[in-house]
Formats: sequence, C-alpha cells, structure tokens
Amino acid sequence: MLEATADFLALQVQSRLLRKRRPILAGYKLTYRCNLGCPQCPFWKMRSEELGLAGALDVVARLYELGARILILEGGEPLLWGAPGELGFLIRQAQRLFWSVGLVTNGALPLPLEPDVLWVSVDGLPETMAALRAPVFDKVMANIEACDHKRLLAHITISAVNAPELAELIRFLAPRVRGITVQFYYPYTGDTGLMLPRPQRAEVIADLLALKRAGYPILNSTAALRALAAESGWRCHPWLVASANPDGSIVQGCYLKGRAPIACEWCGFSAHTEMSLGYDLNPAAIVAGLRVFGLMPSLKRENSKR
Repeated sequence: MLEATADFLALQVQSRLLRKRRPILAGYKLTYRCNLGCPQCPFWKMRSEELGLAGALDVVARLYELGARILILEGGEPLLWGAPGELGFLIRQAQRLFWSVGLVTNGALPLPLEPDVLWVSVDGLPETMAALRAPVFDKVMANIEACDHKRLLAHITISAVNAPELAELIRFLAPRVRGITVQFYYPYTGDTGLMLPRPQRAEVIADLLALKRAGYPILNSTAALRALAAESGWRCHPWLVASANPDGSIVQGCYLKGRAPIACEWCGFSAHTEMSLGYDLNPAAIVAGLRVFGLMPSLKRENSKR
C-alpha cells in the first residue's frame, strides 16, 4: 500500500503541476474470441490478429511503461487465449510489475486462481442470464462454488432487462462471492433498447445504496454510485485509463475510444467514475479502489462463500 500511495502522489504532481498525464488503470483485451454470444456485448463479433505469449508480455510491459499500475485482463473470453499454462505465466509476470492484476471472465469455464482479483460476470438469475448471455447460469454458479479465490467478485452490467431483479440477484450472489461491482449497459452500436433511462437509473441506484447500507457487499463507492445517477456534479478524467487490444495496439482515454461512438450522456462505466473521483481526492472512491484491488484490508467484514 505504501508503494501505491507514493505512486498516486507522484501521479497528482505530474498531472497537476507538470501536465504529464499518465494512466493508472489498464485493460488488456487478450482476445475477442468468446464461448458465448451476448447481445449486449459487441466484442465477440469482432475479428483481430491475436498475439502470442511473447507479444502479450511486450504489451504488458508497454502498459507499465506508459504509467499504468493496475492491470485487468479481459476479452472476449480471456480464458480462451494462449496455449495451456500461458495465461497463468502472463499473469505471474505482470504481477512482478503491477500493484494488482485482475481478470474478467464469463464464468462458463473453470476459474483460475492466479489473478489478484477475479471477476465473474453475472447479469441475471437463470431466465434473465439465458436471455442476456446463454443458458449457463448453473454452470457459472458451479464454477463459482468450486473456486477458492480470495478475491472472487461478481460483476453485474445493469440493463433494462435485469434491473427489475437486481436486488434479488445481489441477495443471491452475496453469500457466494467476496464482493459485487456494478456498471450500466452502454449501447455500443447505438441500439438503446437495453439502456436504462436516467430516471430509472436513479431509482436503481437508490436501491443499490439501500442494499449497500444494509451490509450487502457492493464494492462501488457511494460517491461513484451517486455520480452515475447524476448528469453533472463530477468530472470524468478519461486519460486515467489505457486500453490494449488483441493486436497489441494501445489507446489512452475513454474505454470506447476507437471501439464505439462516445456519448458521455449514456456512460455507465463505473471504473471511469471511480478513478476520476479518486483522482479528485474523493476519499470514498480512493478507499473503494484500494479495497477492490486488494491494496488495503477491508474496512468491513466481507461476505464469505464458505
């Protein structure tokens, strides 16, 4: 944690006084390939050159040199990338550089133990999961139950389809994972059918805040949740994030840059919100980030799945 604190202070000095803007969070899409075809996700439809282990190691090193100190591996489905053993090796090498290395998976394959943080995307109870992803709910829950990862988190992308059962889903997941993070669906292709209108988003966030106060392990900060409900009152700093693509190209800025039209009024990317509030020294956002990535002990007892 001392290293993270020193680096964060250096980031503040470099960006505010020297106007040198470097990212702190990096996402690396190892592959666009996926074993599911979720209608809310555009990436499984994309095609791209995919790097082998040597190329991926180079991308990880370049993200670190750019300034990033937290790395999240994603896809597509990142567990489909590489020959057997290569993903674990890549994670272990990245852990020598970064404060924390996370991985996001759809949970339909056996879950790895190597990442510092492991997210499983769960967007609904069985019927809703089948509509938004595939009929894999039971398989995902079995993989979660079989996994002993110490920072196994569920991640929910909230949409018009799953919002009505969100509270029930969180109550179901709470005893099975170590924490829950949320974001809102973004219409990558311009199709807003799954997107929650602002008034409904505000109602959902009010419910999330009530669940958080009641002790459910929602790890998004109260400040970030309130910011996601508002159309103003906070400032996004997209340069805090860098994104790497399967071909090794790297972009600094909004997660959507080079991937989809950017419409800030539709944004529901909680990572951008949390990082921006943290950069502006919001204490709740800073603590939430440190907790999620395992950089400080939990301030509350986190639910255990055992």
